[in-house]
Amino acid sequence: MTYSVTVRDHIMIAHSFTGETFGPAQRLHGATFVVDASFRAAKLDADGVVVDIGRASGVLRGILSALSYRNLDDEEDFQGVNTTTEHLCGVIADRLVSALRAGELGSAELSGIVVTLHESHIAWASYEVDL
Repeated sequence: MTYSVTVRDHIMIAHSFTGETFGPAQRLHGATFVVDASFRAAKLDADGVVVDIGRASGVLRGILSALSYRNLDDEEDFQGVNTTTEHLCGVIADRLVSALRAGELGSAELSGIVVTLHESHIAWASYEVDL
């Protein structure tokens, strides 16, 4: 049995892609993503929660603030990388794992984190980290 808590936010970015696969998206364009971060645990903590929703929301906001309103093509972390929806899911999930390990999510004993970026109401991608 697994419990989960999900918090939601959004980012607005600019980027371009390299490769014929991407057609017109090879040119600089903007994207707005709705971002869901799901935190999973096999058991609830002493307070009866998976993770404090306020802390989780704040940590996610901090991670997304570092990406939002930026041209990712200009960011050092993304040089030579196609910042696809899938890739960005992994980046955000890895940063959430780092925040967890740094104690920013309290004493949560999580079994996994899933990050989903919604490109639209009909397309999204996810990345899941088992802890």
